[in-house]
Amino acid sequence: MTHKPQIKIPATYMRGGTSKGVFFRLKDLPEACQTPGEARDKLLLRVIGSPDPYQKQIDGMGGATSSTSKTVILAEPTQPDHDVDYLFGQVSIDKPFVDWSGNCGNLTAAVGAFAINSGFVAKDRVPENGTCTVRIWQANIKKTIIAHVPITNGEVQETGDFELDGVTFPAAEVQVEFMDPADGEGSMFPTGNLVDDLEVPGEGTLKATMINAGIPTIFVNAEDIGYKGTELQDDINSDPKALARFETIRAHGAVKMGLIQNIEEAANRQHTPKVAFVAKPSDYVSSSGKNIRAGDVDVLVRALSMGKLHHAMMGTAAVAIATASAVPGTLVNLAAGGGDRTHVTFGHPSGTLRVGAEAKAVDGQWTATKAIMSRSARVLMEGWVRVPGDSF
Repeated sequence: MTHKPQIKIPATYMRGGTSKGVFFRLKDLPEACQTPGEARDKLLLRVIGSPDPYQKQIDGMGGATSSTSKTVILAEPTQPDHDVDYLFGQVSIDKPFVDWSGNCGNLTAAVGAFAINSGFVAKDRVPENGTCTVRIWQANIKKTIIAHVPITNGEVQETGDFELDGVTFPAAEVQVEFMDPADGEGSMFPTGNLVDDLEVPGEGTLKATMINAGIPTIFVNAEDIGYKGTELQDDINSDPKALARFETIRAHGAVKMGLIQNIEEAANRQHTPKVAFVAKPSDYVSSSGKNIRAGDVDVLVRALSMGKLHHAMMGTAAVAIATASAVPGTLVNLAAGGGDRTHVTFGHPSGTLRVGAEAKAVDGQWTATKAIMSRSARVLMEGWVRVPGDSF
């Protein structure tokens, strides 16, 4: 039997925030994969090492978690006054599926640096020393994101002393602004309510805030589902029944938000919506052994991504948290103490994160102008990724 040899594709492996993924320039992909479709999905699945029934992604670049099973494609901008188009693909670990329904906020911090290094940003806009403002068009959700990337001696500055809970080593700070993060095609609160009664078989009626800002997210109260909000990954991920409960909540919430027509469709929309639970501040010990005091945070949040509790917090979910906290009366706002606020510091399994957001009511409808957070990013490896020539 004759098998096609491996092919080499230019790629860069980068960490952005608390995630990492494989970055490509669209023009470097094989011709069949330069347009959306089956060939592209098959290629990215093979690059990452999916589908893997062992759920380890040993034969690929993935790290067998939702935070590390990610791909990014950058292309010339399709929108005026932007530097680059950013397309994100969340690769399923055990299924032959790439979810294109949402953004990755963490990897956005790396998009700015990759865009500069890859020549998407005009050289005259990159200072010798200072900060380069990269104008990103997020193609999945059709939103503008602005990354402020530090520059030293004309090059992206990656090293620094900015510490981010969930990331082992310090690095240079990258400020990211998510402009108009709410769903542009519908209400920021798809049901029209700040809090809904969500009917979930086996759970009864749960209070839920369902918001589309940053990424569609369903928030429920931790105490309503038997949790404290101080849980770490193993507390949830080692319990198959708990994971099944959260997936049921997520599926029924997705229907209520109008994202899917029936709960069966949730299996093919793993990346969105997210489901999270919130609680009032309380002392706990983070996954790294760091003591988090109730006075250090405004609210506790735990969120699931791709069916598992996230080790820290997804960047897009952080936008949803900040935006929901800025709207008086949501479950996030109430858990944070209520009232008006323009920023929130929340506790997650790895520590804490501060995120700013601005929201206002216009003609009875809430809208968000922007959300701001600081992340960091760096190149881990660059060169070529190899895949069998018959992968796609």
